[in-house]
Amino acid sequence: MKDLWIQNVQELKDQVVLWRRHFHQHPELSFQEVETSRYIEEQLRSFGNLDISRPTPTSVIARLTGDAPGRTLALRADIDALPIQEENTFAFASNRDGISHACGHDSHAAMLLGAAKILSGQRENLRGELLFIFQHAEEQVPGGAQELVDAGVMEGVDAIYGLHLISWLDTGKFGMISGPVMAGNDAFDIVIKGTGGHAAYPHQAVDTVAVAGQLIGHLQHVVARHIDPLRNALLSITQIHGGAAYNTFPEEVKLGGTFRSFDQEERERMPALLKQIAGHVAAAHGASIELDYRYGYRPLLNDPDLVELAKQAASAHFGADALQDMLPTMGAEDFSAYLQKAPGAFLYVGSRSVEKESHFPHHTPSFTVDEDAMEYGLKLLLLLVDAWQNQS
Repeated sequence: MKDLWIQNVQELKDQVVLWRRHFHQHPELSFQEVETSRYIEEQLRSFGNLDISRPTPTSVIARLTGDAPGRTLALRADIDALPIQEENTFAFASNRDGISHACGHDSHAAMLLGAAKILSGQRENLRGELLFIFQHAEEQVPGGAQELVDAGVMEGVDAIYGLHLISWLDTGKFGMISGPVMAGNDAFDIVIKGTGGHAAYPHQAVDTVAVAGQLIGHLQHVVARHIDPLRNALLSITQIHGGAAYNTFPEEVKLGGTFRSFDQEERERMPALLKQIAGHVAAAHGASIELDYRYGYRPLLNDPDLVELAKQAASAHFGADALQDMLPTMGAEDFSAYLQKAPGAFLYVGSRSVEKESHFPHHTPSFTVDEDAMEYGLKLLLLLVDAWQNQS
């Protein structure tokens, strides 16, 4: 039936573009997707044959049950925007100051609506169940995915796929990685406490600024000397706050940063290690520290079998040259929360076109997608469903 489904894409692609432009023009931040989720629910209800639920205030779940028994496959799209002022000037640019769809979630939601629209009319040709997950709050820890998992959305799900349009891959290309795809993203703050004092009398103070400088250097050794070089990881100091005068040592200096790794064991031992190193450096200079370590999203590890199934489906339809090798990144994605409950795969769909100015990096004011890429993404969703239900 996939040929019929693919033919339907041609009839629906203009509507998919309109959906995307609606979302783009009316962006909403994480955990605030009230109008977005309401609009998605209205569209889904107009399709028919879908059992729709709202497990959280700003997410939407649509379940489609085929006429024949079988397994359950989930398809996920994120729907939240970012606190970024858009600089694009097209007619459907964001109408909300300081908020924009600068990561492509507008297109993800539109593609999944397209898949739900096509497949909701194909119950007689479906086996098992499909779960269309329109997920809120991918951009903000603790993330909407974990909330949906906690709400029981993944109960009974046998596998899950997620797609992400990406601006560093040409339109018409697909990136599919087995195993590690994205790292866990933890954040930490270290407050260095001293006595403060006048800069003219350094011997009477504990210079927290100097301690901060020493500590930054020592923290660079965490990855270099405490982690197996065969295990990818990074630790970056991204913030330093302290002091308000030119002639005074501040009583406190605060460092902030991130630790990222594909290895859960490394993440779990990091708080104690940071506390040990920072505490010893501070103590050597008469200071003390307080550590606040916050775990972010888990490492995202794709299931090799589901990736292989996707590769076969994509290459059979688009050709083997449509698949492009990609490496894991130290970025993070809360899609990893679903993988605690079922195997899954997170796949990239190329959206880069210099001619259409869709080559700008994600999370920047000029970011946009090549809308032609959504046709490829929608077709891939349908190919995944067909391959899944016909898998022996």
